[in-house]
Amino acid sequence: MYLAQLNIGRMVAPEGDPRVAEFFSALDEINAVAESSPGFVWRMVDGESNNATSLRPYHGEPDMLVNMSVWESREALFDYVYRSGHMDYVRRRREWFTPLREVFTVLWWVPEGMLPTLADAMARLDHLRENGPTPYAFTFRQAFEPETAAEISAAVLD
Repeated sequence: MYLAQLNIGRMVAPEGDPRVAEFFSALDEINAVAESSPGFVWRMVDGESNNATSLRPYHGEPDMLVNMSVWESREALFDYVYRSGHMDYVRRRREWFTPLREVFTVLWWVPEGMLPTLADAMARLDHLRENGPTPYAFTFRQAFEPETAAEISAAVLD
């Protein structure tokens, strides 16, 4: 099993605005750090660029961005997020993103070789918001082992 993650964020300004220009110009660098990190498997791109900034999970909210990736383990994702050059950008997130009042990151296990869809990821985020952490959708703080998650996810999907 591999670990999938989704996070969303609402930009403080639309793409092209000088307030978010530095974030958008750093995306290739941030993505290169991810791709060169141990345990990286895959990240979602929109098909026209090297990122997913054109994908909008919520219709009518053009400033809401989405990011999704797959990792070999929870430790590999944690190391990328908090122990790599990515952390320099995490520290500055309030410059580019408005704080969200609800959960904006969800983790779940996927079978090796399976790539998650944005629709599945958004459903898992909704599930986490409504039910709290479960083996179906969880957080770094309250995670579940892959075996338990696979059993629960199969039951939820049936």
